[in-house]
Amino acid sequence: MERLIAFGPVPSRRLGRSLGINNIPAKICSYSCAYCQVGRTLQMSAERRPYYPPQQIFDQVAQKVAEARDLGLTIDYLSFVPDGEPTLDRNLGEEIERLRSLGIKIAVISNASLIWDERVREDLFKADWVSVKVDSLEDKAWRRIDRPHRSLRLDMILQGIEDFAREYSGILATESMLLAGVNDDEASLLAIAEFLEKIDPEVSYISVPIRPPTESWVQMPSPESLYLAYQIFSQRLKRVELLVGYEGDCFDFTGEAKEDILAIASVHPMREVALRRFLEKSGNSWDIIEELLEKKELIRIEYQGNSFYLRRHERQDKTGTE
Repeated sequence: MERLIAFGPVPSRRLGRSLGINNIPAKICSYSCAYCQVGRTLQMSAERRPYYPPQQIFDQVAQKVAEARDLGLTIDYLSFVPDGEPTLDRNLGEEIERLRSLGIKIAVISNASLIWDERVREDLFKADWVSVKVDSLEDKAWRRIDRPHRSLRLDMILQGIEDFAREYSGILATESMLLAGVNDDEASLLAIAEFLEKIDPEVSYISVPIRPPTESWVQMPSPESLYLAYQIFSQRLKRVELLVGYEGDCFDFTGEAKEDILAIASVHPMREVALRRFLEKSGNSWDIIEELLEKKELIRIEYQGNSFYLRRHERQDKTGTE
């Protein structure tokens, strides 16, 4: 099957109706985050290189946009949100420039690990909306949460974020993933908030692991910790939002159901209720899911009382890990 680069539109807690762009092959990343919803990183890398021809990405996205428009579906953003780090793609800037002709705003959700590189910042300047990840200002916690490539340095990343924020003319967002007992104490939260105050993002998101994490030790912060985080951030930042709720079940059908499901589930684990609504909308039965499970193309994971379905990447077992 041809690599499914474009997926959706999907409901996004940040961006409304988002058409996702998966510009990195399965699980190549500069981090191997303990909380990652799509399993452990299969290939760690901090070196940029081309992965797909920019025209191939444009063609697949343009086709999805045309299908969505034919069905009367709204797309608020074209979002680079692969199952790895999008800025590892050396062609990212060219891809953004080509996609401009589609007349839809472009977003990039990045872990910011390569933002110390001036060429990465130049590519990101071309996007309308950029999210960067700031999980900790403390090296030990950063390494435990994000498990970075051995060549990366937190101080260089933080400086790169400051440099980017100073020059970027689009909408800058930040996202901080809080894990119980790791970075949800008052001192950690104050350090993150004070750094974010310096870069002055339009919106700062506080996240928790609402989907099945890679590592079983990962736990959600308590309600008291989340309240404390919100208060600390709100005192220093102009807009703070908690990404702690479910974004909804309204996944749009734009083509062949099996391909759509695999493309979405590659980067966005789907709850069973969402899958059932999707299949009903597309005129298909649950037999498709049983077939994908039997072929081991999908994995079923139980998390916090819900069943999630995730695309199985090479070298992943039924738990979603290597």
